[in-house]
Amino acid sequence: MLTVLSCIVVDHNPVFTVAAVLVCLTGSLLTMRLFARARHTRKATRFSWLALGGIIGGATIWTTHFVAMMGYKAGVVVGYEPVGTLSSLAIAIAVTSAGFLISTVQQRGALIEAGGVIMGLGIAAMHYTGMDAYEVQGLKQWDANFVLASLIAGAFLGAVATNRIGRPVTRFCKYGGAAAMILAIASTHFIGMAGLTIVPMADAVVPANVVPEGVLIVVVVAIMMMILALGAASYFIDMQSTRASAERYRHLSMHDALTGLPNRVSLMEHLGEALEMPAGRSPKIAILSFDLDRFKEINDVHGHAAGDHVLRAISERMSGVLNDDEFLARVGGDEFVAIKTRYFTRSDAMHFSKRLIDQISRPIEWKEQIFLVGSSVGISIYPDSATTIDDLLAQSDVAMYRAKSTGSNNICFYDISMDSAARERNALAMDLRTALQQRQFELYYQRQNETASGKVIGFEVLLRWNHPQRGRISPADFIPIAEKTGLINQIGDWVLEEACREAAAWGNPLSVAVNVAPAQLADAKFPQRVQEILQTTGLDPLRLELEITESGIIQDQQRALQTIRQLKDAGVRIAMDDYGTGYSSLSTLQLFPFDKIKIDRSFIDGVATNRHSAAIVRSTLILAASLDIPVLAEGVENAEHMTFLLDEGCQQVQGFYYGRPSPRADIEIEVNGPEIELPMDQQVTDREDAKKPAAA
Repeated sequence: MLTVLSCIVVDHNPVFTVAAVLVCLTGSLLTMRLFARARHTRKATRFSWLALGGIIGGATIWTTHFVAMMGYKAGVVVGYEPVGTLSSLAIAIAVTSAGFLISTVQQRGALIEAGGVIMGLGIAAMHYTGMDAYEVQGLKQWDANFVLASLIAGAFLGAVATNRIGRPVTRFCKYGGAAAMILAIASTHFIGMAGLTIVPMADAVVPANVVPEGVLIVVVVAIMMMILALGAASYFIDMQSTRASAERYRHLSMHDALTGLPNRVSLMEHLGEALEMPAGRSPKIAILSFDLDRFKEINDVHGHAAGDHVLRAISERMSGVLNDDEFLARVGGDEFVAIKTRYFTRSDAMHFSKRLIDQISRPIEWKEQIFLVGSSVGISIYPDSATTIDDLLAQSDVAMYRAKSTGSNNICFYDISMDSAARERNALAMDLRTALQQRQFELYYQRQNETASGKVIGFEVLLRWNHPQRGRISPADFIPIAEKTGLINQIGDWVLEEACREAAAWGNPLSVAVNVAPAQLADAKFPQRVQEILQTTGLDPLRLELEITESGIIQDQQRALQTIRQLKDAGVRIAMDDYGTGYSSLSTLQLFPFDKIKIDRSFIDGVATNRHSAAIVRSTLILAASLDIPVLAEGVENAEHMTFLLDEGCQQVQGFYYGRPSPRADIEIEVNGPEIELPMDQQVTDREDAKKPAAA
C-alpha cells in the first residue's frame, strides 16, 4: 500500500494527476449515465447508447492513463510509439463496449457483474498495451504481484460499477457506479505503475518515430474534449427529448383524448389547488356538475360516431366561452364539471351556467341531420356547502339531479334539504332488497277494454309496494331505484311469474300484459326464463302479452330483435308501450314485429283540446291500420276521449274511464264470472300470428 501511495505522490506530478482525476471523474459520470440509459431502452436504441457509452468509457480510460503518464517521473528520455498508443485506445473502446453489452443482456442475472469484470480487465488490457508503447531510454521491469493486483482491482471494481447501475437500491446508486469506475481506472493505473521499475541505460536509444509527450498531450486532450462534448450533447439532447415526452404523457394523462378537455385527474388536481388557497386570499368557489340531455338517444340511434361528434362540438363551444377564472373538465361519458374560482354572489354562478347551457343548446349538424341536446346544472359552493372535494362534487351532483327533475336547461343550487332526499332514496334502496323476501309486493290490475263494446279483453299488471313502515309506495319512486341498483331483474321476474300464476287460475281466458324492463330484455336468458314460467304456471302463451318500451330496444337493436323473435316463437305476444315518446318510433315499427301498439297517455290527454296531440293519435291509427297492427290507447279518462277514439277507429282502450288499477280481489267478476268472449278479430289475429314464423 505504501508503495502505491508513494507512486501517486512521489512518482507522479500532482498537476497532471489532478487533471487525470478530473478527466476520469467527468468521463466516468457520463459513461455510467449512458450505460444506465442503455439498460432502460430496447433494440436499436439500446445499441446506440451502448456504442456511445463504450466510446466515451474507452476514451475516458485511455485519456486518464495518458494524462497521468504525462506527469510520470521516469527519470529518462521517454516517448510514445504511435501504433501501440492508438491500439490501446481501440482496445479500451472495444472491451468497454463488450462489457456493457454483456451487462445489458439480463435485467437481473449474473451477467450484469460479468460484464463489469470484462470492462475492468479491459482497463488493464488498455493500460499494459499503452505501457508497451511507452518507449524509455532504459529497461522496463514489472513486479508480477503488482500486475496481478491491478488486474484483480480492475475486475472487482468494474463488477461493482455495473452492479450499482444494474441493481440499484437507492437513487444515489448511479453515483456509486461512477465512483466504482473511477476507482477501477485509478487503481489499475497506480497499482500497475507501482510495480514498474525503469532501469536507465546510457547506451539505449529511444526510437525516432515516437511521439513526443508535448504533442501527445495536445492530441489526447483534443480527442477527449471532442468525445466528451459529443457524449454530453447526445445525453442532454436525449434528456430534453425524454422531458418533452414526459410532458406529453402528462398532458395525455390529464386530458380527455376525445374532446381535449381536462379529465377527472386534472379536475381533482385543479380543485385541490384551488381549495388550498389560504383563507381570505380568494373568493368562494363554485362547482358546477352537468350532463347532456338526450345524448344517450343520439348515441344509441345514430351510433358512437354521432355521439363523439356531439361531445367534440359542445366541448369546443364551451371552451371558447371560458373566462380566466373558469375551468371545465369532462369526467365521464357525457358528464362535465366546471369550476369558477372567483365566486362572489349567486349571479356569478348563474351567468356561468347560462353561458354553458346556451352553448350546449345550440343545434349541432352531423351528416345532414340536426341534433338538439340540453343540460341541467347543479351547483355547490365552497366553503358554504362543504369543505372537501368529494363532498362538493357529490353535492353538485345531487343538485344536478334535482334540476333535471324539473325539466331540461334548469339550474339548481345545492341546499341541505337535498341530503334528506338522497338519504330517503338510499333507505328505499336498502328496504327494496328485502321487499321480495318479505312478500311486500302486490300485483294490481287495470282493465283493457274493447272500444266499441266496452268488453274487458284483458288486464295490464301493475306493481305496488306495501312498505311495513312507509305504507303504499308509488312505482314512480321505487322502480328507478330498482333499475339503478340492478334489482329490477329480480323484481321483474317475480312480477312475471306471479302474474302468469294468477292468470292461469282465472276462469275466463283473458290476456295479461306485463311490462318488461330494458335490463330484462337485455338478458340473453330472458326468453328461456319466460318459457320456464309458462311451463311452470301452465298459462297459455297466447294469453301473455309483454310490453316493451322503445328505450329498452334501441340500446342493442340486434339483441333485442333476436330476443323478441324467440318470444314470438314461443307464442307470446309483444306490444310496443308508450308509443310516440321514443326517438325514432317509425323505424322501430318497421324493424320489430309488434303485435300491438300502445299510444302513450300524454297524447290521449290532449286529443280534445290540442290539435297537435289529436293529429299524432290520428296519424298513428292510420299507420297501424296500414301495418295491420291493433292499437290500444292508454290514459282514457272521459267521454271526450272515448268519442274521439271511436270516431278514429281505435280498437282498444285502457284508463280510468273503465276503472282504476285494482287488487286481485276486485276483479273477481271479470276473471271468474260468466265467460267473456274475446272479440272475433282478436281471436283470429292472435292465433294466426302465433303460428307465423318470427320474422313474419
